This record gives sequence, structure tokens and C-alpha cells, in this order.
Amino acid sequence: MNNLGLYLVAVLIWGSTWLAITFQLGRVPPEMSVAYRFALAGIILLAWSVVRRLRLAYSWREHAAMAAQGALLFGLNYVCIYRAEGLIASGLVAVTFSMIVFLNIFGVRLFFGTPLKPATLAGAACGVAGVVLIFLPEISQASATGRAALGLGYALVGVVSASLGNLLAARNQRKGIPVVQLNTFGMLYGAAFVAIFALASGRTWTFETSAPYVLSLVYLAVFGSILAFGAYLTLLGRIGADRAGYANAAIPIVALLMSTCFEGLHWHAATVLGILLCLAGNFLVLRRPAQA
Repeated sequence: MNNLGLYLVAVLIWGSTWLAITFQLGRVPPEMSVAYRFALAGIILLAWSVVRRLRLAYSWREHAAMAAQGALLFGLNYVCIYRAEGLIASGLVAVTFSMIVFLNIFGVRLFFGTPLKPATLAGAACGVAGVVLIFLPEISQASATGRAALGLGYALVGVVSASLGNLLAARNQRKGIPVVQLNTFGMLYGAAFVAIFALASGRTWTFETSAPYVLSLVYLAVFGSILAFGAYLTLLGRIGADRAGYANAAIPIVALLMSTCFEGLHWHAATVLGILLCLAGNFLVLRRPAQA
């Protein structure tokens, strides 16, 4: 698949998964739902790898690198996403995650020595200001319970974890680990990490057999995890973590529209201005300078 096709797969699928996650919230603890999702996705990918006779033997150092990526990208990241969506609208969580564009670029500068441009700093400032504006009405309305502030906190921890996972994924691909195997072991390690954390926290194993829960779980595992992450990490390996951020800039638009239609997300003047600032920030960061 060409880069445009990979981009569209990631944007359209992930734009819908923010809403699909809301069907996972209820009787089953968020940690368990995350563990089920990535265990199912990892087992499917493992079976695919065996059938295709892909290389599955790796050194302990390579497994350690894949485990670290899995813990950050498929573990902590998604536990925070699920918890955040239990407190605030899914579209708002998606907008917060657009900040991964800036974090990826700063991370690439820090770990890989890529030059940092003035437009990046201006774009990051616009993005942060936009997220603050978007959440002002939500925080003011929920100040008595602090739900919005706590939801924003979970989302911010999640986006930092996701960005670090992106950088590890870029590093692991540079070391020659293919995307399929990287996702296979990363998702299995991520599921194991979350399951151990959940059990250590006193969570009990539960499962919901309702159609919305089961169908959304399968959708998130197959489409949101296997297909979308396969497309995104392939794109990341081809063009880098910074430029792959184009996907994360467009995903919130799809997520906000779905949240408005199905969750009744209310738009305020600050919401509109904040979204425009986020989009402007993404444009400043991701645009290519004109050729002389």
C-alpha cells in the first residue's frame, strides 16, 4: 500500500475507535478491556506470522525493546485513554491526543538529533493553547467533581506514553524488526503488562457478554489494533515519527464529528477557537517550507 493509503486507513479507523471505546466502559475494568483487546490482536497476529512462516526468533535485547514499546504504546497509553473516556467525551480525548504531533517532533530532536525549526515551537504553542481553550468550558462546568480535569490529566499521561512508544517503534524498525512481528510481540507484551498491573491493583477478572461490548472489542482488536497500527507503524517506518504525525492531526476531526453525533458533545465558542488553534498548530509543524 502506498503512503496515502496507509494514511487514510489510520485516520478513518482511528477516528472511529474513540467512539468504539465508549462501548468498552462499564462493568469490566478499563485495564481488563485493554488487556483483552491487545491479547486478542496479538494472538491473531501470532497465528498469521506462523502461517506465513515469518521470523519469530529474536534475542533477549530485541524482546526487551519490544516489551518496552508494548508497555508504553499498547499498555499505559490505552489504560489512560480508556480512563479518560470514562470521564470526558471521546472527541475531546482525541483532540488532546493530537498533541502527539508536537511530542513526536520534540522527541525525534532529543533522541535522534533532528533539527528543531522555529515553526515547530510556534505550532506547539498554538496546539497547547488550543487544548486549554477546548477544555475551559468542560472544566468550568465540572469544577465541582473535577471529572474534566482528571480526564484531561489521564489523556495527557496517555499522549506522552504514546509518543515515547512511537519513538521506540521507530528505533526498533531501524534495528530491522519488521512491523508485523513488532506489533505481534508488542501487543502481547502490552496485554501482559496491563494484566499484571490490574491484578496487582486488586482488579478481578470479569467479562461482559453483551453484543455492544463483544462487537466493539472485536472491532478494536482487528481494525483499531491490527490494521490501523499496522498501517501507521509502516508509515512511521517509511517517513519518520514526525511526518507520520499527519495522521494524528486529522484523526480528531473524524472523532469530534462522531462524538457530536453520538455522544451529544456541545460546542462552545472556546471549543471552536481551540480546535482552530490546534489545526493551525499542526499546519505550522507539518507543512513543508516552500522551495526556492
